Amino acid sequence: MGNAVREVREAAGISQGELARRSGVAQPNIAAYEAGRRTASPVMLDRLRAAARPLPHEVLASRGQELLQLALRYGFSNVRVFGSVASGLDRPGSDLDILVTRSPGVGLLTVAAFAAEASELLGVEVDVVTDGGLREDHEILTTAVAL
Repeated sequence: MGNAVREVREAAGISQGELARRSGVAQPNIAAYEAGRRTASPVMLDRLRAAARPLPHEVLASRGQELLQLALRYGFSNVRVFGSVASGLDRPGSDLDILVTRSPGVGLLTVAAFAAEASELLGVEVDVVTDGGLREDHEILTTAVAL
């Protein structure tokens, strides 16, 4: 399984140090798994696989234009990001929080359908909030960053 750890890490294009940071597993342990000096349990391998998945900000950087096009198709504009991605604190398992302005007539079922399709497109959980009911000083509005 030492090679499995290396394959996971290399497929993600990250260093041992980055995998260690994301997974909470000490870098020397990752090196030992890769060298075959230690054997990663199935649970550990699942943990490392989860940690090696792209972070939401990485996916957004590579597929942001596709997300904007999808939003337009659903009747949304002024797409912004807030939460852990906007603050640079996203981790493995973090979701992507999106703030949008909806066109007249766009209802909650459309918001839910957009969130589901955006999650599928990006490969990370996407939560969508519309800005229509938020006060001007709401934290989401004040911290959201344009996409």
